[in-house]
Amino acid sequence: MALPKIGEIRDLDDKDLAAEVLAAKKKLFDLRFQQATRQLEKTHEFKHTRHRIAQLLTVERERQLSKNNSKSTPSKGE
Repeated sequence: MALPKIGEIRDLDDKDLAAEVLAAKKKLFDLRFQQATRQLEKTHEFKHTRHRIAQLLTVERERQLSKNNSKSTPSKGE
């Protein structure tokens, strides 16, 4: 299984992005639980899930910063 692409994440709207973050964090919790009970077979899913969370949070932060920059930039008439 290949690592997820960030281009797919950038196409999501803010509501879907937040839902994806929650789903990925829940999946990571489930993976940790499976590992603790020795039921985990696909250990590479840790890396993929952490990578996915990092991508989601990066895109979320980029959007926050772009909103703040657009608000704080004064217009030329002021």
